[in-house]
Amino acid sequence: MYGFTVNVAGDFDGAVTRTVDELKKEGFGVLVEIDVAATLKGKLGIDRRPYKILGACNPQLANQALEAEPDIGLLLPCNVIVREEESGQVVVGFMDPSAVLGLAGRAQLQALGDEVRTRLERVRDALQRAA
Repeated sequence: MYGFTVNVAGDFDGAVTRTVDELKKEGFGVLVEIDVAATLKGKLGIDRRPYKILGACNPQLANQALEAEPDIGLLLPCNVIVREEESGQVVVGFMDPSAVLGLAGRAQLQALGDEVRTRLERVRDALQRAA
């Protein structure tokens, strides 16, 4: 599996804000926020439910990964999605850094991926508790 999700209470914008806040508590900043729905509307004229991709990065952990493997930047940052389903339910999804960093086949990176996953799971759990 390449990710894990949680259903969250409230509206889409509130879920984005809460997700960013919880990521900060675990040492992550959001380097980029991609509004997929707005991009598809602007480029293709397609209407979609709200959908954002947050490129989250923990600088300390990212530096450790880059020190171990300079090309690991191909697999960074950690993507987090916030999307609204047709029912109005908001879902937050997290890439699984254990699976992604495991692609490098190096024990040091696997341990780092496990640490990042643990932090993202705490974000997921905090969002779930707020539901």
